[in-house]
Amino acid sequence: MALRLREIALHLEEVESLIPAKIAAILDFGSQSIESWRIVRKGIDARRKPDVLRVYTVEFCCADELDLFEKNRHVATLTEVKDEPSLALQSLEVKPEVLVVGMGPAGLFSALILAEAGAQVSLIERGRPVAERLQDVNDFWSGGELNGESNIQFGEGGAGTFSDGKLTSRLTHPAIRYILQRLVEFGAPEDILWQAKPHIGSDRLRGVLVNFRKYLLALGVNIQFSNRLTGFEMFDHRISAGVINDSERIKCDQMILAFGHSARDTYQILADNHVKLEQKPFAIGLRVEHPRELINQIQYGMPRHSQLPSADYRLSWNDPETRRGIYSFCMCPGGTVVNASSEPGGLVVNGMSDFNRDAASSNSALVVSVGVDDFSAPDVLAGIRFQRQWEHAAYLAGEEGWRAPAQPLLEFLNGRGGSLNSSCQPQVVHTDLNTCLPPFVTRSLRQALPAFNRRMRGFIGPEATLIGVETRTSAPVRIVRDQQGESVSHKGLFPVGEGAGYAGGIMSAAVDGIKAATTIIKTNNGL
Repeated sequence: MALRLREIALHLEEVESLIPAKIAAILDFGSQSIESWRIVRKGIDARRKPDVLRVYTVEFCCADELDLFEKNRHVATLTEVKDEPSLALQSLEVKPEVLVVGMGPAGLFSALILAEAGAQVSLIERGRPVAERLQDVNDFWSGGELNGESNIQFGEGGAGTFSDGKLTSRLTHPAIRYILQRLVEFGAPEDILWQAKPHIGSDRLRGVLVNFRKYLLALGVNIQFSNRLTGFEMFDHRISAGVINDSERIKCDQMILAFGHSARDTYQILADNHVKLEQKPFAIGLRVEHPRELINQIQYGMPRHSQLPSADYRLSWNDPETRRGIYSFCMCPGGTVVNASSEPGGLVVNGMSDFNRDAASSNSALVVSVGVDDFSAPDVLAGIRFQRQWEHAAYLAGEEGWRAPAQPLLEFLNGRGGSLNSSCQPQVVHTDLNTCLPPFVTRSLRQALPAFNRRMRGFIGPEATLIGVETRTSAPVRIVRDQQGESVSHKGLFPVGEGAGYAGGIMSAAVDGIKAATTIIKTNNGL
């Protein structure tokens, strides 16, 4: 039996080798009795800044564990270590042909589960492999042409390849631990297994994706890049094949749709083929950028410390009159704002951080909830047109060269003040951001910003810059599916991840892909 102790606090000047002594002091026994120990969770407590603490959960073994546990039953943070539920995976008795569309986290993990179970998996991606994709993105940021099929939204790894690589999730599914362990196998930093807020970073994620791909190829997965789903075939009321690039077909018994939230032409294909879709709320707004050390000062009470990561934050405010939610989203500590456009004539921004999170600025989306009533149109793709409308407005406001429209936060809020500073590539252009967003969005942001500043004193200041527009927070369409994850209108079709409208973020999307894969395995095994 091992024991687990939570809430072990270290001051910033204390080293982790003191943890056994801390355990012994809390439980009133000799530290020499501890035979082994390991960190299972590590977080930050900055409630009493600048006295910031690192807080640990530790599992340890000692010779007299049962007696020690009985003597310390009054210690609420001490528990016995019990076996955690693991992901139950089965092998396939028959070998179905499965087509997986999209190489984001949902597609990759569904392909992994199915291939290891013995399925014949074809995995297609409209974009390019990660190295070529990186070159395409850098060329665009350097003033080159936008590649509509290989950009921040499309390509190996999905949109998350150019992000902060956050691995947080509110889910408690046993697949969470499984996903983290597999990512470590493919080269992710081992500390994602115990960090309270794990992340890989865009730079490290690229290498993980290459190793992931090599492993899938070794399993026999048929991976095809620069191949876009342009239709599908039905036989006996079931999916029977995917049509690729309007010319080829890939036969399949089941199809997993993991195409992401920006594949707008794919939504059109689904609508044209009468796949059951519905409108879905989402959110739009702006990116806000501050000096990294300013955010550190606000959150930690100090601009930097070798034992502290770049500070993050999460803000939210609900308008009591409109009941709209205004909140921060996809915060990137020590990162950059990126031009994440994927269509001609439409400009959209996002945030990205490398593993070290040591860039000079930190940024986050500040977004306002958009309901289906805001689309002013009844058809299922109205939300996409709404997004495009404001992306086109941002493109026009940015003038030539794909420059992102930007404005000092003070000027946006008060009509004057502040300076324009942004890491966004290729460049930003000073703009009145009222021209780039609906009035209800800019009005909501102005109402929320003072509330955010009360939470984080200094959030409103002369160094803060707003960059527009952020419209791809989540899919504006949901592909309707049943409790088993199968399309309610097309048997054999399994929509998953961000694009399906059911999951957001790397971990949630990966879990969604795993659920679809395990359902397909059970179905083919007659369960």
